[in-house]
Amino acid sequence: MNGRLLLAIISTIAEEGGILLLGQWILPLLNVNIPWPVILLAMAAWLGWSIFTYRKGTRALSNKPVPGMSGMVGSLGVVVQALKPDGLVRIKGELWNCRAMAGNIEPGATVRVIKQDGLKLGVQLEGDASGKEPTTR
Repeated sequence: MNGRLLLAIISTIAEEGGILLLGQWILPLLNVNIPWPVILLAMAAWLGWSIFTYRKGTRALSNKPVPGMSGMVGSLGVVVQALKPDGLVRIKGELWNCRAMAGNIEPGATVRVIKQDGLKLGVQLEGDASGKEPTTR
C-alpha cells in the first residue's frame, strides 16, 4: 500500500467521523435533529465522492508530462486570435503565442505546430505540407 492511498484512507475515515460528530453531537446542541438514515446517506455519499476524487487524482498523476515545448511539434491546435502573422492558438487545452509560417490564418482554423522559435511556436494550416501560401478561412 502506497503512502498516498494510506493518507486517503485515513483522511476519509476522519471526514466520515466529522459527519457523524456533526450529525449526532453538534447539531443536536443547536436543536437540529437529523435522523440516522440521513446521516448514513451523507456518509455514503461522502465515501463515494472520496473514492471518485482519489481515482481521478491517481489518473491525473499518472499522465506523463510533455518534456518542454519541443514536445509540442506535430500537435494540432485551433486558432483563437487571428494569426497575422502572430496570434493565439489553443493547443492541448492551453493558449500559446504562435506565428503563422505563411500568410494569415483566421480564428477557428485548425493548425499544426511545425517548429519552435524561442518561446513562440511556428504553425501552418493543417494539411498544408506543400509550404505554399495557405488560404485563410
